[in-house]
Amino acid sequence: MNYDVIIIGAGPGGIFSAYELTQRCPDKRIAVFEAGHALNRRRCPIDGEKIKSCIGCKSCSIMSGFGGAGAFSDGKYNITNDFGGTLYEYIGKRQALELMRYVDQINMRYGGEGTKLYSTAGTKFKKECIQYDLHLLDASVRHLGTDINYVVLENLYAYLKEKVDFFFDTPVETVKIIDGGYEVVCGDQAYTCEKCIISVGRSGSKWMEKVCRELEIPTKSNRVDIGVRVELPAEVFSHLTDELYESKIVYRTKQYGDRVRTFCMNPKGAVVNENTNGIITVNGHSYEDPARQTENTNFALLVAKHFSEPFKDSNGYGESIARLSNMLGGGVIVQRFGDLIRGRRSNADRMRDSFLTPTLNATPGDLSLVLPKRILDGIIEMIYALDKVAPGTANDDTLLYGVEVKFYNMEVAVNERLQTRYDGLYIIGDGSGITHSLSHASASGVHVAHAIAEN
Repeated sequence: MNYDVIIIGAGPGGIFSAYELTQRCPDKRIAVFEAGHALNRRRCPIDGEKIKSCIGCKSCSIMSGFGGAGAFSDGKYNITNDFGGTLYEYIGKRQALELMRYVDQINMRYGGEGTKLYSTAGTKFKKECIQYDLHLLDASVRHLGTDINYVVLENLYAYLKEKVDFFFDTPVETVKIIDGGYEVVCGDQAYTCEKCIISVGRSGSKWMEKVCRELEIPTKSNRVDIGVRVELPAEVFSHLTDELYESKIVYRTKQYGDRVRTFCMNPKGAVVNENTNGIITVNGHSYEDPARQTENTNFALLVAKHFSEPFKDSNGYGESIARLSNMLGGGVIVQRFGDLIRGRRSNADRMRDSFLTPTLNATPGDLSLVLPKRILDGIIEMIYALDKVAPGTANDDTLLYGVEVKFYNMEVAVNERLQTRYDGLYIIGDGSGITHSLSHASASGVHVAHAIAEN
């Protein structure tokens, strides 16, 4: 079957590529291939009662399927160049922000209307943070919530399915260069196209590496972020989250000079498992619907590590730490902050005596047996620094879940059109190693659609 454009991956990059192409080139034949399920079939079997931990589904419904890994996230679209990726280095800061705002308009049109757009601009907390050497980054944040984010995806799919051919549960094995375009091979089937957009996200990192090797597309090592997810009473951060919703705070440690940052803050949210290439890590969700909210707030504390010579496999380093956590805890480990600083593991009795009820059923343990000392020291130092602007952060009952790892794909060599060395072959979204967020990935999809339409 022949198409004008084939898109590999139905995450935010692929969705917004398809959407914009239907707007700009309505006569073109477009197909989207997705290894995971359609949105209405994405169901994680973990229910907290009969099934309490990952059972290793063939296709992880949390990480794959229509909407990508962001489908069940808390739906935060950060409109900023300060974090979330380096798309602006390729297309310019102004253009990147314009595209992120355009994506926000589409989300509002397809079900996100009524959700709040937060901003850190002019906030008093910036001055308060800097007094303690904490640096609050600038951003506008649209919070859809996991529930409204799902509604937006439903509405986008309802629109796209009438104009685009979707192939779900159809992993692409390889991409071949042929005369006049590309051949996409799925099992015993092959499909051809003139233009090919690859948007496989972080869960497609191994596959992306394989394709780059086969097509001799240059790549370079990217960083990996390693840390924990912190859970505490919502009241501790309420003065920040009520005004800013998410506060991206960066701290440079006194001991090592490493940068530790807050990431993915979920007011009144829940801590969840995440499966990346068979490794169980931790993440967080939050909801717009008050009935689904909890009494806790969670956020990640992450330390970035980038290896170059002689060791270059940053993701492999992060995977080894995550596997160690899985080996010791059978999945995610949880530890009270008070137990950590006293050098003892948390156990079931200490967890029961805690004033804080965890939102994830994790294994009590000792994170000092998992995380390298340098990373753990940085996290502890950051917690004490945050305690100065949010008193109660360093309480004994604050929970630390580990490990949280953010794997970034190796950075693929593309030009300002996000095109590889091959004419008509584009690599976008988190699979490119250039974007690390919903907003940047979505914007990259729109950008490539514009490039194809102009061509």
